[in-house]
Amino acid sequence: MKRFAVLTSGGDAPGMNAAIRAIVRTGIGKGCEVIGIRNGYSGLIAGNSVSLGARDVSGIIQRGGTILGSARCPEFKAEEGRRKALRMLREDNIEGLIVIGGNGSQAGASHLSGMGFPVMGIASTIDNDLYGSDITIGAYTALSIALEAIDRLKTTASSHQRAFCVEVMGRHHGFLALMAGVAGGAEATVIPEVETDPEILAAELHAAYERGKPHAIVVVAEGARYNGEALARYFRENRERLGFEVRVTILGHVQRGADPGAFDRILATLLGAAATDLLVSGKHGVLVGFIKGEIAATPLAEVAAKKKGLDLNLLELAKVLAK
Repeated sequence: MKRFAVLTSGGDAPGMNAAIRAIVRTGIGKGCEVIGIRNGYSGLIAGNSVSLGARDVSGIIQRGGTILGSARCPEFKAEEGRRKALRMLREDNIEGLIVIGGNGSQAGASHLSGMGFPVMGIASTIDNDLYGSDITIGAYTALSIALEAIDRLKTTASSHQRAFCVEVMGRHHGFLALMAGVAGGAEATVIPEVETDPEILAAELHAAYERGKPHAIVVVAEGARYNGEALARYFRENRERLGFEVRVTILGHVQRGADPGAFDRILATLLGAAATDLLVSGKHGVLVGFIKGEIAATPLAEVAAKKKGLDLNLLELAKVLAK
């Protein structure tokens, strides 16, 4: 293989640029020409590409986001859209493709692989909900941002003896909320995987106050039934009976925009180099991830078909540590 492409798709994650850098320079080192596809699968269909040299990826390892851009592409979800993407790849003499992204991105990569094109995936999503990797590019940096917010809010909450709710990202997977709850010393954690009764939550916060705590911090995932806004509304509507309200801070996309920390830079570099090595050597149709401390390759069809679980023992540990 002498000419392959790379694209970033879905939500941006800190470390994507580090992965692009590793792919480009590893590819060049193997005598390949590396093509960057702008704006994800949308750019793939449109033929929006650029040749990437070693100097084109200088100074990006520390930058958040993605220099290639990303975009939603409903057209790619249909078979005709995917066939159009394949035509554009072949017309541009591209022999392989590396896709950096999360669940939706790797589902698309799996479709292309199933149509006979050499595709590699790289696990990248702040939600850390992708099967085939214990940890994904961007997750730890996003967690650090959440922790910084929790630490600051805890200071204010203690000063005013108030209850605060911090909503972090995670539509279907509670990794960020659970880890931020444990590491941030939260009094309660709310995740999509476990149903939460706001009455029980209120009792837990009351109990924390009775134990002498000057504050109460609740970390909640955006995808939970009682997310930040829902909890605030419930406590506001029942304030007279419950005796207090919760102030809500929704972090939202703030978690995406940070510069990657050391771990995500290293993880992205290792995964980018490994994916390039495998693709150039003739291996494809797999997601490159990090499992049990080692680089691992999982079939894309398996990644697309399976869901990643969450260790709920950590939720019980968080409750014990909140005493």
